[in-house]
Amino acid sequence: MNAEELTKLFDGWADKDGHVALYLKQKLLPVEGEDGVIFPPTYADIGYNIDTLSDGTKVATIDSVGSQANRMEPMFKSTGKNDDGEELNPLAALVPQVEIILNVKEKDGEKHERRQSLLDLAHRSADAVVKATPSLAKIITPAFVALNRHGNAGPLCSVAPTSLLFGVWDSRDGTGEKRPRLVRSIIRAWDVDVLHSAAQFNSIWKSLDEETQQALKEEAEKKKTELSEVGLADAPATFRKTDKVAQFISGAPNLEARVLGGVLAKGPIERHVTINLVALRSLRGVNEDTKQIQRYLLSLALLAASTELDMFLREGCLLRYADEKDEWNEVPRRGEPKPIKNFPSRNDLVDFAKKSVEPFKAKWPKDENEHPYPLEHTFGLDAAKGLLSKSEAKRAAKKGKGKAGNDPKADGQQAAPEAETAAS
Repeated sequence: MNAEELTKLFDGWADKDGHVALYLKQKLLPVEGEDGVIFPPTYADIGYNIDTLSDGTKVATIDSVGSQANRMEPMFKSTGKNDDGEELNPLAALVPQVEIILNVKEKDGEKHERRQSLLDLAHRSADAVVKATPSLAKIITPAFVALNRHGNAGPLCSVAPTSLLFGVWDSRDGTGEKRPRLVRSIIRAWDVDVLHSAAQFNSIWKSLDEETQQALKEEAEKKKTELSEVGLADAPATFRKTDKVAQFISGAPNLEARVLGGVLAKGPIERHVTINLVALRSLRGVNEDTKQIQRYLLSLALLAASTELDMFLREGCLLRYADEKDEWNEVPRRGEPKPIKNFPSRNDLVDFAKKSVEPFKAKWPKDENEHPYPLEHTFGLDAAKGLLSKSEAKRAAKKGKGKAGNDPKADGQQAAPEAETAAS
């Protein structure tokens, strides 16, 4: 597909009278086959995230939307250079490689730096560590202001495009600007049965003489420590460590409290990937910048969504793609989705993205040597302390408003920090 055809295709998808989304459904299989047991993620107190439908079918979340985003975003991260100085990851040249130096320590006459890539931060460009990095905050803060007050996505697109790609919420002492994901992916398993596990740790305890055993028991009581915690006593693993659920009901083991042993999916395991074209169209620029922003972000979105991820999601959950080829669909406002007959190849997408990034590369902040990347910034402890001071002042102000009889709804408009995980 040549450049002209690609441009026409992209502009058609971004057109206001075009489709609402691009959609892909992938069937996944355990490497052991359809009858393989897989382990979903576990969550505090509830264990696996499993919903029961009205017909009794149980559906398990195998990888959440946030987790999928965190797996896709690093594909744009630099993986180093070869002996000729060329970047090993071709996608790394498509986004600015912003790095934050968290600390520098000297050991044995050598300096050791601890760095964090912007592409690894939980809340992306709205993360607290960004606000506590003065030189980076000077770039990011005006970008959020431009987006929030003027609807101009250009500045943020130039320094942190993946924040617009995977969603961002500037809620921490910021503008409150919240942008939905352009790329959304989730993996679910249908019609699952939950299995349980049991294990027994046998220590050296039985081989110790009575005198040693008694001495250790007395020392454990004195230190208020369980012998099993340090591996000096046998320890069965049959129940989960939670006080929320009783281990026995009417003298019988409670399955809800048992150690989880994975799930067996009698139905399909599916990955659903959506590119939100409506959200893409909402991103505007100044004059001709709008078209450039949409082409650039759409090229990144298609690359993120169509790149094959390694489906080693966690211990006990190694999946593979069941089909030889993916089938993308255009989703219209009305009517049935239609298969995309000539979906761009990976090489076509990379080439188009390389051309689309050029207007933004010229705007990438440069270091003192005029090198566009890596863009290094140093974390500031004083700036982090300043965030705590601002938070304290806000709490005091809210408390004062409440006493004065202000509308409590007005005080509650600022969302709790915990809710930010929705944009991570």
